[in-house]
Parts: sequence; structure tokens; C-alpha cells
Amino acid sequence: MKRKALSAAVLAASLVGLSACSSDSAGSGSDSVETVTIGSVHPLSGSLAGVGGLMNDGAKMAVEDINAAGGIESLGGAQLELLDGDSQGEAQVGQSEAQRLISDGAVALVGTYQSDVTQNVASVAERSDVPFVIDVAVDDKILEQGYKNTFRIQPDASSMGQAGAQALVAMGEETGEPIDSAAYIHIEGAFGDSVFAAFKEEAEKQGITITKEITYSGSNFSDATTQVSEALAGNPDIIAVTGYYPDNLLVAKAVGSMANDTKAVFGIASGAFDDTSFPAAAGDAGTEVLSANYHYSATSDRAADIRARFEEKYGKPMETASMLSYQAVEVIAEGLEESGSDDPEELRDAIAGLSLEDPLLAFDGPIEFGEDGQNENATVIVMQVLDGKVEQVFPQEFATAELVFPTGSGN
Repeated sequence: MKRKALSAAVLAASLVGLSACSSDSAGSGSDSVETVTIGSVHPLSGSLAGVGGLMNDGAKMAVEDINAAGGIESLGGAQLELLDGDSQGEAQVGQSEAQRLISDGAVALVGTYQSDVTQNVASVAERSDVPFVIDVAVDDKILEQGYKNTFRIQPDASSMGQAGAQALVAMGEETGEPIDSAAYIHIEGAFGDSVFAAFKEEAEKQGITITKEITYSGSNFSDATTQVSEALAGNPDIIAVTGYYPDNLLVAKAVGSMANDTKAVFGIASGAFDDTSFPAAAGDAGTEVLSANYHYSATSDRAADIRARFEEKYGKPMETASMLSYQAVEVIAEGLEESGSDDPEELRDAIAGLSLEDPLLAFDGPIEFGEDGQNENATVIVMQVLDGKVEQVFPQEFATAELVFPTGSGN
């Protein structure tokens, strides 16, 4: 079963008139319905409202593009409808919002950006027999629960931590600058803990000594000087960092403000270092910072078209997280096409068997889910801030600029 995602040409197609619409009830299982409702759960308020809003806009844009291209053909041109849920960045709130959206007719969910929130929403999806496509959330434990209704497009924590360590070693070998030691600064909680654990295990296998693990609370984190000073005290070759945008920006600025001999600041699943706004926000402290992460495909014409239209519509760059929200809606739309039904259980089965080509992220293959719901072809690549822009630098097949290593983080 091979299907391509909607192309830019298809997205520009005229709206196909609805026909033979016999029902507008979500989850009817009918082969001809007027609307199919998708629930979107993201942090639309609180400290992560910025990225949450962009992700919600990405999901909305996917719905609009699919509807403009004629809707779900196998359901008689059914139009998609997106209902918003605000997690406020809190797991319990995200859970209640997911329940509300399903009660309001959602036959599938997308979300949520935070692993703790995603864990709770996944449990709601399982109890309700509604498919849930994770756009962003890295913790392995989410899919280790044996859930049958939850699917993830991006790499999980283990693969990101492992791939981050492997990329670091490979870059060191390629440039003749081997890495022997690393200090690791990460946010407390499932997100930071899980990525660090995977990195540490792989790094130590590769002969890298972890000189120090430094954690911080994401709440009221306004200065990273203490954490960075502690990391530098061990004189590591690199400082690895995992966290969200506000806190990782502070870490980069703190490193930039202190004399040090490190070869690089190296983000792993960092919410900041490959964000379009990071180079300007960090200034000189962001120069040549590295980031191992999933990323929108900077070499894809389809991704470029979507990002250009998004920025024109919303006045902001479409970051990778927002692109993943767009992609998650596409996955559900393809599931609806394949199943020819808006029955959640039939939709779930169709998503489980999809092979979605032309993904919007830099992957080594189509989106295909394993039995655990993980995208088996998800890939981590390395970005770097060069000349005020975020460039893809490793591996070579995804590179848009030449890697600089060691970097200018050491003063």
C-alpha cells in the first residue's frame, strides 16, 4: 500500500464540489460524510504558547490545504474540521482537553509537544479507541505502554540520544577532532531524562566520558550561569544540552559569556538551537552551535512551498514542530482515504498500515509505523548556526552547508 502525500500541485487544485453527502455525524463509519473532526491538543497558553500556537497553525493549514484539494475522496469529498484543545502545558489539563475533544466528535487526535502531556493524551486515546498521531513528544515510555492507538512520526528519545552520540563521534572522526568527554545539561522530567539516558549509554560505548550531568527545573528558570559553570568545571570537550527554547537559549548565552575551551555546544533534541529565531536571539553566543534533532527537509520543494505559504499567512517562520503538526494531519487524512471510513477503529487500522512517501522531514524513507506505533524511518540529522542561519550540516546527504568543527564556542 503505497500512497504519496498531497503534492503542492494537488494542494493548489480547485475545491471539488461535495456530492452524495448523506451524513455529518463524526465517526459514523459511512462512506459518504460531510465533515470529519480532528482534535488538536497543544500548549496554547503558558510559557510554551509560542511554539504551541505555531503547531496548532500548522495543523490548521494542513486541514485547509486538504479541504482545498477536494477533501477526503473516498468519503465523497468529506471536509476536515479541526477542534482546538489547550493543554496549558499541564498533563492533567491536556488529558481533560483530549476527553472533551472526543466528546465533541473528534475521531482522531494530534499533539502535543510535551512528553508528560502526550503520555496522558495517549492513555485517553487508548481508552476511547481513537487514533492519536503524535507530532512532537520524544519519551520512549509513551509507546512502551503497548498502546494500539498511538503513532509517532519523529524519532523517539532512545534513537535521538543514540544518534546524537553517534553523530558526535562521526563528526569528530571526520574532522580529526575526536571527542573524549562531555558534560550534559538537561531539563528535569521525562523529556530530558530519557534523552540523556540514551546519549550516556551510547556515548560511553563509544569511549566518551560523561564528566557531569546537570539538571534544572523548567519552571522559573531565568539564568543558566550556575549550571554552565558547573558543566565547565570538568573541562569537557563538549557541552551537550537538552531542553525547550527559553531555557536552552539561556544556556547558550551563558556559555558564550564565559571563557572556556570546549569544542562545541551540542544540542540533542533541543527546542532552541535549530529554531529559526535562535541565531538572532542568541547573537554571538549562537554562532556555530550544533543541534542533533529531527528537522524539516530543507532540500524538499514541497516543504519549501508549505513553509513559504505558512509564513505569508501567519507572518512567522514555520518551524519543524509546526511542520510535524502539518504532517500529523496528513497521516490522518491518508488513513481516512485508505479506510474509506471515519470510524475510529477502521481509521486506526489504516494508519497502522500506511506507507506515506515524500515526508516533510529529513527522513531516510517513507513514514511507516512499526507494531509499537513508532515511525521506523525517522532520522536524526545535525544542524549548525552559520552566518546567522540554521543550516543542515551532517550527514552529507542532507547537508545544505559545510560543517564547522570544532566551533567557536571555546573563547
